[in-house]
Formats: sequence, C-alpha cells, structure tokens
Amino acid sequence: MASPTSVVTIAVDNDAVAGDRTPEERHQTMRMVEALLFASSEPLAADDIAGRLPEGTDVNGLLRDLQDTYADRGVNLVQVAGKWSLRTAADLAFLLSREAVEQKRLSRAAMETLAIIAYHQPVTRAEIEEIRGVATSKGTLDLLLEASWIRLRGRRRTPGRPVTYGTSDAFLSHFGMDTVADLPGLDELKGAGLLDSRVPSDFSVPEPHVGEQLTDDEDPLDSADDLFDEAVEGA
Repeated sequence: MASPTSVVTIAVDNDAVAGDRTPEERHQTMRMVEALLFASSEPLAADDIAGRLPEGTDVNGLLRDLQDTYADRGVNLVQVAGKWSLRTAADLAFLLSREAVEQKRLSRAAMETLAIIAYHQPVTRAEIEEIRGVATSKGTLDLLLEASWIRLRGRRRTPGRPVTYGTSDAFLSHFGMDTVADLPGLDELKGAGLLDSRVPSDFSVPEPHVGEQLTDDEDPLDSADDLFDEAVEGA
C-alpha cells in the first residue's frame, strides 16, 4: 500500500530575501523603481512595479524609502488610489500656473461703435444709434468699457442727461497714437481701402474732440457714475 504523500508549503519572506541583498544591489533596485515611476505617464501599482524587478524584491520597502527620500524635494512620491506617482510638491504648485491672455475678435457692431465714439466723441448711446442706423446693444458698450478702450466722460445737458462716451488712454496706446487728432483722415482712409472711392462728394470725416476737458454741453459725472466706472475697470 502506497504511503500517503506529504505536501510541504514553503513560505518565502520577501523582506528576508531583500535583507540578503547587498547595499549596492538595493541601491540599484531603488534606482530601477525610480526610473519606472519617472517614465510612466500613469500612476503605477506596487504589483506593476514588482513585475519588472528581480524576484523577491521588497517593493513596498523601496517605495517607502523613496517616499522619504523625496519628502523634502520639489517632487514628491505620493500614493493615490493605491497607486504611486511622482508629483510636484504641493507647496510649489504655484510655479506651474500661468496667466494666459485670451485674444477675442471684436464684432462688427463693436468695431463700428468704437469708430463712432473715436470720431464723434463726446457721443451718447442715442447718437451712436442714430449714426449707425440700428440699435446698439448695451453689451457692446460694456465690452468696450471692459477692454478699457472707451470711458464715461460726462452727462449731456439734455433731457434725461444721457451719459457721453469717449476713448481712453488705453485706446491710444493700443493703436499707437499720441492723441485722437492722429486718427486717419478721409484721404488716409481711402488710401487704406477702408472707404469706397465713390463716396459722396459732401462726405467728410468728423474731427474728434481732443482733450480730457468736458465740452460746453456736458456735465461732470456724479458719484454713482464714478462707482460704475471703477466697477467696470476692476472687472
């Protein structure tokens, strides 16, 4: 009769195996773990790392050691959702933020409104609409105010005391002019192709009001208007 077969289970202690490695071997294995983490575009699980290292490597121990090594550096070894990755230290995250200037094209309505204000200033919204022949959206004026290209000048001395608009120093700076008197005249506009050569003979380009002083038919803005202007500039 055959004797029963004995099954012997041999447990392998990875920590003990790792402990048998020389300092040089452990250092080299740690470098391998570091290289894997650095090259990976995604966080790595300990098992994923172990699959690329010599059998019996104490991966968890190496990860803990690396975490301590990187604790005070610009890059930290962090564990997220059970996986490991190298990430910028939390206190240095501000270095990676940047301000981006978003370029926006002005709509045709905004360009027309800006041109009317530049040449006809001081001008009210009703006067802008009369020149354009269409209603002017409040959003169009708000956009130009937010861009700091136009400003509130004063109030017209007419019923309702409507606000008058004019261009700002930011407008002059953006278009490379010293004063609004440098705006192109009729001949220059024709030469640049901005006006049809067949414009009426009595057509003329108005001369804008130059200077910060209010005209005779303007009153200064009151405190509420000043607060609105400051709110727009700070937006």
